[in-house]
Amino acid sequence: MTISIDDVRNAARILEGAVEVTPCTPSRTLSQLAGAELWIKFENLQYTGSFKDRGAYVKLHGLGASERSAGVVAVSAGNHAQGVAYAAQRLGIPATIALPVGTPFVKVKRTEDFGAHVVLKGSTLAESSAHAHEIADQAGLAFIHPYDDAQVIAGQGTVALEMLEAAPDLDVLVVPVGGGGLIAGMTVAAKGINPEIEVIGAEATLYPFMRQKLFGGSGAPQGQTIAESIAVRDVGGVTSAVIQGQVSDILLVSEDDMEHAICLYLGIEKTLAEGAGAAGLAAVMTNPDRFRGRKVGLVLSGGNIDPRLLASVVMRDMVREGRIARLRVEIPDLPGALGRVCNIIGDLGGNIIEVSHQRVFSTGPAKEAELVLAVETRDRKHLQVILEGVGAEYSSVELLDPKT
Repeated sequence: MTISIDDVRNAARILEGAVEVTPCTPSRTLSQLAGAELWIKFENLQYTGSFKDRGAYVKLHGLGASERSAGVVAVSAGNHAQGVAYAAQRLGIPATIALPVGTPFVKVKRTEDFGAHVVLKGSTLAESSAHAHEIADQAGLAFIHPYDDAQVIAGQGTVALEMLEAAPDLDVLVVPVGGGGLIAGMTVAAKGINPEIEVIGAEATLYPFMRQKLFGGSGAPQGQTIAESIAVRDVGGVTSAVIQGQVSDILLVSEDDMEHAICLYLGIEKTLAEGAGAAGLAAVMTNPDRFRGRKVGLVLSGGNIDPRLLASVVMRDMVREGRIARLRVEIPDLPGALGRVCNIIGDLGGNIIEVSHQRVFSTGPAKEAELVLAVETRDRKHLQVILEGVGAEYSSVELLDPKT
């Protein structure tokens, strides 16, 4: 199966007025941090919160009358589900969506809000996909694949057309990779416009299966990832064939790196990224030598993150940055000792947000008590000032590792 830039341009014509032409703008602050000129494509500003609107609409637009009448079924970690449901709603097509049981609630609710019938089945995309195929066979519905489909791929490729229109001289595109639909479409479009442009993928370390397929290696899924949209075990046969020899590398990014990238987008760009949406920025920030001095296009592919998870991510990042820390201090078990420690921290500008004061469970002498304090600081430098200030009076002060 071949997909050409003409297919992508035809998809762009179908999408005129149907999806947002999202901004693609440079980020001065992120560029300074990365040592490269970073241009961000804000696909989180699509109506459903991700680029998936594009491929889904193109695919459903191309269905015949009988297929439209019967309806469609799709499987997704959430974003493709919303894209299919939204496109089906506008085109008057009944839609059934199979989602893994652990799909973030925000994605389930939005999918239902678009009028689709949602079925939560299976703990992985593979299990949900098997159930979706059963539904398709039993009810005679058209199965809308999330990535391994020529029309879907062409639709996703329109992201690159818009990026290169905004910044024609980009040196490299860094694209999140799951099943491969986005990077395949963007590679076709970008290479069709500029054969010299480099395309690099960004894949979750816990789900490195496109990298393994293209560059070798082996392994199994290693657990829960914040980037559930790209937690794909069975990568596309069509997509991998399209990008074989065209994508120069796929960089693996850790959970901590994606969490930090989410916080960079939130704190600097004032925009919301889900784990997969932040993977490209994570890849650039953790491989500075690879991108230094280059003009880099990043795809913020989606912003559908559960609010509760986002809150956890922000707090965890504050811990990593030293802005929230836990201190253990052994103090005399005497009146006023606890207040003295608190006064020292307060006088140095720290904000105590939690205190555990142990006598019975302390491992020290009976005449001492153990304090564990959670303290908010400005940064690591400020944290060190507080440690030194407390340590000047209490020699037993200890900074606790976040994992203890």
